[in-house]
Amino acid sequence: MTSELNLIPVVDLLQGQVVRAVRGDRKAYRPIVSALCASSDPVTVARILCDHCAARQLYVADLDALQGGPVQIAVLADLLQALPEVELWLDAGLADAAAGQALRSQLAPFASRIVLVFGSESLRSREALERCFAMDEDGAVEGPLGAALSLDRRDGQRLDHAGCWDAVDLWPERLIVMTLERVGSGAGPDLETLQEVRRLAPDATVIGAGGIRSEDDLARASAAGADAWLVASALHDLQLPRVRR
Repeated sequence: MTSELNLIPVVDLLQGQVVRAVRGDRKAYRPIVSALCASSDPVTVARILCDHCAARQLYVADLDALQGGPVQIAVLADLLQALPEVELWLDAGLADAAAGQALRSQLAPFASRIVLVFGSESLRSREALERCFAMDEDGAVEGPLGAALSLDRRDGQRLDHAGCWDAVDLWPERLIVMTLERVGSGAGPDLETLQEVRRLAPDATVIGAGGIRSEDDLARASAAGADAWLVASALHDLQLPRVRR
């Protein structure tokens, strides 16, 4: 590969199947048709993607939960059991720290391998943001351990009820820059927004999402300050070669 950027494969779950995400239009998502994975079964797809990327992390978006339905606990447990060496980054539309703790308790046997993703489009308030990533006097995180904040936007507009984008002092160590209109679009990564987040959070781990089409895109993303990138469509369309480590 032309960069040292860490690839984190993405599985979008809808009603127990893997679907293809396109521009964040969740109502239009359909079961995945992939040149890499001849299946839409979550465990099958996850295994192939992680193997292709030599990945130790898997990002899962539970679209049922993100659209107000129940979390797909059984599917998530299957993934965690089938991939014992993989850390699962889970976006399930969490509104606050209590929702995160409840979800973690439902997946208790696997809790040490779960990174809860709190999305700016889902957090209900500034107070909820504060509680998710609060620090005590010794600098220890009081909210759910192993959490990340996703800074979400679509078509130039921030998806941000809680004011996450402007609350730089509350940002945790792991940040996702999620530009939804670039997801599955083949339009290229949103490096300008990523660079701005990197400028504001120079010591954070910054993960981009959306738009990757090639190894050249990955190299440009790395040069722009990304530590990792969430990828799905480019893998399914065989636009990125197998990673060998």
